[in-house]
Amino acid sequence: MELRARGWWLLYAAAVLVACARGDPASKSRSCGEVRQIYGAKGFSLSDVPQAEISGEHLRICPQGYTCCTSEMEENLANRSRAELETALLEGTRALQATLAAQQRGFDDHFQRLLNDSERALQEAFPGAFGELYTQNAKAFRDLYAELRLYYGGANLHLQETLAEFWARLLERLFRQLHPQLLLPDDYLDCLGKQAEPLRPFGEAPRELRLRATRAFVAARTFVQGLGVAGDVVRKVAKVPLSPECSRAVMKLVYCAHCLGVPGARPCPDYCRNVLKGCLANQADLDAEWRNLLDSMVLITDKFWGPSGAESVVGGVHYWLAEAINALQDNSDTLTAKVIQGCGNPKVNPQGPGAEEKWPRGKLALQERPPAGTLQKLVSEAKAQLRDAQDFWISLPGTLCSEKLAMSSASDERCWNGMAKGRYLPEVMGDGLANQINNPEVEVDITKPDMTIRQQIMQLKIMTNRLRGAYNGNDLDFQDASDDGSGSGSGEGCPDEMCGRKVGRKSASSRTPLTHALPGLSEREGQQTSAAAPPPPHASPLLLLGLALALPAAAPRGR
Repeated sequence: MELRARGWWLLYAAAVLVACARGDPASKSRSCGEVRQIYGAKGFSLSDVPQAEISGEHLRICPQGYTCCTSEMEENLANRSRAELETALLEGTRALQATLAAQQRGFDDHFQRLLNDSERALQEAFPGAFGELYTQNAKAFRDLYAELRLYYGGANLHLQETLAEFWARLLERLFRQLHPQLLLPDDYLDCLGKQAEPLRPFGEAPRELRLRATRAFVAARTFVQGLGVAGDVVRKVAKVPLSPECSRAVMKLVYCAHCLGVPGARPCPDYCRNVLKGCLANQADLDAEWRNLLDSMVLITDKFWGPSGAESVVGGVHYWLAEAINALQDNSDTLTAKVIQGCGNPKVNPQGPGAEEKWPRGKLALQERPPAGTLQKLVSEAKAQLRDAQDFWISLPGTLCSEKLAMSSASDERCWNGMAKGRYLPEVMGDGLANQINNPEVEVDITKPDMTIRQQIMQLKIMTNRLRGAYNGNDLDFQDASDDGSGSGSGEGCPDEMCGRKVGRKSASSRTPLTHALPGLSEREGQQTSAAAPPPPHASPLLLLGLALALPAAAPRGR
């Protein structure tokens, strides 16, 4: 292959000599006149341009026949060609970045709106139905929604533990309210928490919410994170600088025809593709993991539908909260008797109301609202756009050649082949770094992959694994999560030592204040709040990243 490549160069050199030997001085002067116009239009000084062709021994990139370019012109045009390709690369990726950013905003706004609507529905319906059982515990509900927002936004929270703590804390507070005539110290409430597992004071609502919320929230947040990671990868890769060897090849592709006096000759299609396949060899190595990521994102949208889907669950948290309080009121007498049986008779509060005084009990029956169709439209558009973007990296050289580099429409005697006007004979290289070992246009060291791009390949792998875990209902940040544990009044059936530590003596006042992201609701309840959610974390295990950077270039792939 190397001998064949050298043969092409000899053939081109002979063609240049023949081309330079033809023509009359008038035609050469005319050609340099066109070069003067082009050179001046790009903002360079016309004093650099010779009036007629000169000998080209001084050229370091272009063929050294008769030329219209001085050394300074060649250097200026080389820098310009590099800048133009880098600009073309940024512009060529800008549309994809904008598409991914728009998708991320659309899905994020939708899921946030679902959660806000759920909290709004709760705050509108619960006070009238449950009275002080809700109003005196409104902060606990606000905190739950705030933590759900934080989790969705990427905070390092264990969702199952968050729900477990909420149910345990709510049980303590409601049990106190239902029995104001009793003294209930912390050790008695510890016992209450341990009794909650078999007693199920909130019925099946905590378990149902745990199972569904774990799958729905992890699917929603991981999908939105995937869009963010994809956009970040495109943005960072678009800024990877071109190699010096690429810069020389691009100068030869774009402007050496001007120096040779044939500025109207456009690059031959295969010639342009070989130059850009060499320049963007590392970028093409993103292809496999990029496809894996987009496939996983398309697949996980299946988890947005149905009773356990993100659409129903994220927007329906208040349904399970209403069911839970209904169940607690229905089971109050039985619960009290069994708690006393297991934990003993608590002391009577001498300052409390009489034992005969009871809270008025209200029931709340909420009707589920059918989806508005917004998510279905978002998913349909996203699937189409993600599928269209799957071959982005390997199609980029051809796209830039046809849209940015004024490539010739056909390979014939009139196109520029890097040495003269004429056909381009070498074969087109395959995609990726390993396939550039015999690239006739760009010298590529296949043993030295670009480290920035290798890091982005690792980010794609990590995000794909998170998406695949989310498809199965697992948050890979917390591998100990289990979907088959029995639910309970405390919500999670957590081990006694964990429940005792997280629930037994942790009062509401000792908890970290949480922000509120629903405008206009907390003001209604007298609390000043603000929206705050950390950006989605992008996990990058150092060990895996080190291995990825140490990996040799991938095996050659066919075209």
